[in-house]
Amino acid sequence: MDLSRRSILSALSGLMLLSAAPVSAQEFITVASTTSTENSGLFGHILPIFQAETGIEVRVISQGTGQALETGRRGDADVVFVHARAQEEAFVAEGWGVQRFDVMYNDFVIVGPSEDPAGVKSATGAADAMAKIAAATAPFASRGDDSGTHTAEKNLWTAAGVEPAGDWYLSTGSGMGATLNTAAQANAYALTDRGTWLSFNNRGSLEIVFQGDEVLFNPYGIMLVNPEKHPHVKAEAGQAFIDWIISPAGQQAIADFKVGGEQLFFGSAAQ
Repeated sequence: MDLSRRSILSALSGLMLLSAAPVSAQEFITVASTTSTENSGLFGHILPIFQAETGIEVRVISQGTGQALETGRRGDADVVFVHARAQEEAFVAEGWGVQRFDVMYNDFVIVGPSEDPAGVKSATGAADAMAKIAAATAPFASRGDDSGTHTAEKNLWTAAGVEPAGDWYLSTGSGMGATLNTAAQANAYALTDRGTWLSFNNRGSLEIVFQGDEVLFNPYGIMLVNPEKHPHVKAEAGQAFIDWIISPAGQQAIADFKVGGEQLFFGSAAQ
């Protein structure tokens, strides 16, 4: 091979190596979070603000709380952001998470057909509302996915002394948006977080039929996955996200997110 040909091949080889190299390495973290933070549009509002301030991209795995916690246990996320406090505290106590921080809250509401065949609007409390639905065997759409909402629903059935089963009980095994779609199609009752409800456009005849009971309070917490369990966890960037979201700037970003002029989530980090 002559010298000129060798030089050309060497140059081409160098160009191929340069083209294979990434132009830039954007720092990112993975957050496993409940579907309500995604379905409501909250993340679409706050994550660009965080990235603009820090340069850190947040990639979201949207799933039910139980699944999100399991994702954290496997080390497939850097941060877990969910809404089932007892499960979150167990996650930390078992060493999977470093520390739990309060982030925000809203509440659960019971939605159902406007004609309210089970008489839920006259209920004296959330458990009484669920008892009325069961007594009337009125269709009820459940997430059935071990999410924070599903956990809250199961607690309400227990308080009502009901073990839901039968053709009237529709377990979707899916997220909040899909479950509300099922409820709208079946003219069924459902328990939903207020944030997703306010963002939901396919309501059909559904409306809020019960709200306001203190047991429907819905707090959200955030935790860094323990790098001692999973050394590959991006602890510094993950903690930066946690620090930001509980800071005045993050709390203001949460408060500024509204749908139809109505605030969906209320910051609780300062409480």
